[in-house]
Amino acid sequence: MLSDALKICLGAIEASLPEQSVKNTLSKLNMEGDIYLVAAGKAAFAMAEAACDLLKVRKGIVLSKYGHIRGSLPNITTYEAGHPITDENGILASQEIIAMCSCLKAQDNVLFLLSGGASALFEDPLISLAELQDLNEQMLRKGLDINEINTIRKRLSKVKGGRFYELCQPARVYSLILSDVLGDRLDSIGSGPTVQDRSTREEALAIVRKYGLALSKQAMEAIENGKTPKVDESDVHIIGSVKLLAQKAMEIAEASGYKPVLLSDHIAMEARDAGDFLFEEIRKHRGQGKTALIMTGETVVHVKGDGLGGRNQELVLSQAEHLKGMDDVLIMSLGSDGTDGPTDAAGAYADGHTHERFLEKGIDYASMLEENDSYHALDQINGLIRTGPTGTNVNDITIALIGG
Repeated sequence: MLSDALKICLGAIEASLPEQSVKNTLSKLNMEGDIYLVAAGKAAFAMAEAACDLLKVRKGIVLSKYGHIRGSLPNITTYEAGHPITDENGILASQEIIAMCSCLKAQDNVLFLLSGGASALFEDPLISLAELQDLNEQMLRKGLDINEINTIRKRLSKVKGGRFYELCQPARVYSLILSDVLGDRLDSIGSGPTVQDRSTREEALAIVRKYGLALSKQAMEAIENGKTPKVDESDVHIIGSVKLLAQKAMEIAEASGYKPVLLSDHIAMEARDAGDFLFEEIRKHRGQGKTALIMTGETVVHVKGDGLGGRNQELVLSQAEHLKGMDDVLIMSLGSDGTDGPTDAAGAYADGHTHERFLEKGIDYASMLEENDSYHALDQINGLIRTGPTGTNVNDITIALIGG
């Protein structure tokens, strides 16, 4: 069952790699004049590499997470920077991108390749880096969803919320977007550098009040007084999303002899609640033959402890006791980008023997769960799944396999 689960999850992730979608989309575009390439996000290198196979790029910059650059590309400068918290390298690289694109002519083209993670990576803030890092830590710990986080980020940035599109004018901007946002809301994917901002000042202020975010006077003034540029979205193309991830998982599960059941392709709740939801579905479907329960999306964790982990690991660990003694059930949850939280694991798995393994090693996993220390708990029983960077980023996949 572990082998089958890996086959389904990793096969779905592989089918969601962006290279072919980039080439298919570019083959339909007619870009005359010089091409300046900008790629930002966890899948930036893979997307840029595919574009360079088809196009002659005059100059380009690729900005991705540490460990995600896989080589060199012609006429392209590559940078790696911090994620999920912006760091100095990200700001310096972003300033290089701004410098490259701020003096272009009407006959020039900007090919902007955007993928998940760009909100943290592609940033030139209107506030200090120290305050931005503190704010991002606050938002992650308080469990804001991605739309709420990016509503705030857009108002504190020189490039988000359509402002990068404005900086590129009068050049023509083509945007190819790999969506990691449920519902594919354009202005939330990477905080929408080249699309129209659909959020409002009032929404941003309501979020600040709702979560009690601590902001400086300078930050509050930026939120209250920032202008929203007008953006032409006629050259914006979504080339992949979490829906494709779910569809491919269903196909592979069926080909592997399981009856596929899609629980949700847009799961969005607390990680432990998502685990409880999955377990209730397991109870309903046991005894009905080989079944694969599938859900994709992105959960959140309200961090209360000082441990290390990620939302996929937390979901799995929360079900260890529920699965106790179930020899015919296995659950697995992975981030499609190959990283789950600030760890080297993509996610984790648990089965009917996981609880027993904790007891054998004398691990108080319940206390570790309360400390949000799922990584160290699962690592001690070899429950982590490590894939390394995958080259894509279309949310998470969680499955439960039920044996015959």
